[in-house]
Amino acid sequence: MNNDLIRIIDSYAISKKNHIAYHFKDKTNTYSDLKRYSDALAKHIDSMKLPRNKPIMVFGGKSFEMVATFIAVIKSGHSYIPVDVDSPDDRLTIINTISNPVAVIAVEELPIRLSGIPVISKNDLKQIFLEHVEYQVTHAVRSDQTVYIIFTSGTTGVPKGVEISYRNLRNFINWIIGSDFQLPDNLQMLQQPAYSFDLSVMSLYPTLFKGGTLYGLSKKVTDNFAVLFTTLPTMPINVWVSTPSFINICLLEPTFNSENYPNLTHFLFCGEELTVNVVKALKVRFPQAAVFNTYGPTEATVAMTQIKITDQILTEFDRLPIGYVMPRMHARIIDAKGKPVAIGVRGELQIFGDSVSHNGYLNNSEKTNKVFSMVHGQTAYRTGDIAMIHQDGLVQYYGRKDFQIKINGYRVELEEVATILNKVSYVKQSVVVPKYNTHQQISMLIAYVILTENHFKNGLDLTTAIKSQLKELVMPYMIPQRIIYRATLPLSANGKVDIKSMIIEANTQ
Repeated sequence: MNNDLIRIIDSYAISKKNHIAYHFKDKTNTYSDLKRYSDALAKHIDSMKLPRNKPIMVFGGKSFEMVATFIAVIKSGHSYIPVDVDSPDDRLTIINTISNPVAVIAVEELPIRLSGIPVISKNDLKQIFLEHVEYQVTHAVRSDQTVYIIFTSGTTGVPKGVEISYRNLRNFINWIIGSDFQLPDNLQMLQQPAYSFDLSVMSLYPTLFKGGTLYGLSKKVTDNFAVLFTTLPTMPINVWVSTPSFINICLLEPTFNSENYPNLTHFLFCGEELTVNVVKALKVRFPQAAVFNTYGPTEATVAMTQIKITDQILTEFDRLPIGYVMPRMHARIIDAKGKPVAIGVRGELQIFGDSVSHNGYLNNSEKTNKVFSMVHGQTAYRTGDIAMIHQDGLVQYYGRKDFQIKINGYRVELEEVATILNKVSYVKQSVVVPKYNTHQQISMLIAYVILTENHFKNGLDLTTAIKSQLKELVMPYMIPQRIIYRATLPLSANGKVDIKSMIIEANTQ
């Protein structure tokens, strides 16, 4: 990026004054609105005399006011922590305790009281946004200063705040708008994930940097299929960004095709594994569109590998590769002791370079030191993902280390079982979870399955047929003992299949 992110976005208030920056529900806001709102709030934040470059929590949903607040916080020299309006109260409390923010901006009313911290309420914010001020951007976040902090779930239930710097973000934007993806000049991008999920960054900042338009979808809309499929066709989007799970829901709608979405030329997927079946179905509906698989942990600024899924890739791979590493980033495979392994050998994926968080986890040196280190003078991160790198640099993903279980003495990768199950002709999508006995030992595997169209008149015959095909593909101990059929699989607020809730369901029946 040759120019400063904030200055470029602000410049559109003059060069594209009335161009729509954000479309949400029945409301549109221009780049002129974005500058006016963010200037007024930045000036107000400055007047609060807060310690510079300390985090400010921002609580809200998918509104334009949320985006304007992010820009204002950056202008005022602070990092922001997005907390989604649908977050449980205890998550809000935990994030507040861990991050110790210097202020909270309530774009939506806070559900709980946070004592001992300045709060700009929803009503306060409304009045601030009405102000017309002159504001000079002199101390915006820059270089290696933290620009945003995304809190991940955390395997222990305690979220971890990943600090992403301005330099990290700048490197990511350069890549997305560069030659690898060849996105349209006039970006009209879908904005579906919650802002507390870093996948939202994939559409947010590249679109604003290019002076395009964002089309926001709320969780209320995505949870209601009738509303979703009447809303989506009204959006003239040309670039789609989502998890594979969300597109799988959209493929349930027969009218989701290029005839009804004539502008849609690019699909970018991230956040979870993209399957062959999903891409094949998508290519039938959108034969001319470019479909990209991307990969990256939150710790490496959204994504850092990409591959365009061609017909040749679909033919060559049973499990789709996650792509080639972006410029200024590097990847290697290490063993359990952290030592690099040979090309073509599986192990843990370690990544390093300009997109990796320089500071690690906010106020959590213990967990930071466990997974962050220095490799060849650059910040490195151990992903916890099992992968292999081909001779040409193509990265292949094989699942999570923490989704590896033992059943009857056999080591099993849950994601591998689901991937193989998806190859069965009657299966469109699946998730495989463990069932525990009273001694907290795994007694069986349970598969939750979305079906393709089939001729079976009862579930028993269908299950028999699925297991019969599985016997030809896996060892007997890998075959789920129970198969439960669903029209859809539950999604988390981030748009991913909510595996945790399915594990809970499987173990409370």
